[in-house]
Amino acid sequence: MLRILAIALLLLCAPPAQAQQARKLPYWASISAGRAMMRTGPAKEYPAVWEYRRADLPIRVVQIFKDWRKIQDPDGTTGWMQVKLLSDTRTALVTGKENQPLYEKPDGSSAVRYYAQPGVVGRLSDCSLAWCRFDVNGRRGYIRASALYGLDPGESF
Repeated sequence: MLRILAIALLLLCAPPAQAQQARKLPYWASISAGRAMMRTGPAKEYPAVWEYRRADLPIRVVQIFKDWRKIQDPDGTTGWMQVKLLSDTRTALVTGKENQPLYEKPDGSSAVRYYAQPGVVGRLSDCSLAWCRFDVNGRRGYIRASALYGLDPGESF
């Protein structure tokens, strides 16, 4: 009982939560929901024009209005989506017409661990000018950044 009271007092004394810092537009995000609707405007009253059924799909946020984000998908389609359907998790989509190798190291002469087909979506980490660590459901390797949609040319993080 004393422990619960102590936690309650801490919560009452805590400063109010800070609002999220404004981000410079445009920025990259991903769809977090397994089902997400794109609308013609920033409210549920606007007609839905597209239904996405692909969590982790990378998108580009190009405009902000309250809790809505105007996004651009990999095909260039733009529309509005609620921010609660989006994530800051960095993901990418394999582009092109050929399978792309995922290397053991960020070096084209290292061993190939896997191949990713065009359209495959994975999570990004450890991106440099030319390479990104790419994770597709636990299968990890380094892929050339130029083979991906979901990051800016020369971006590092």
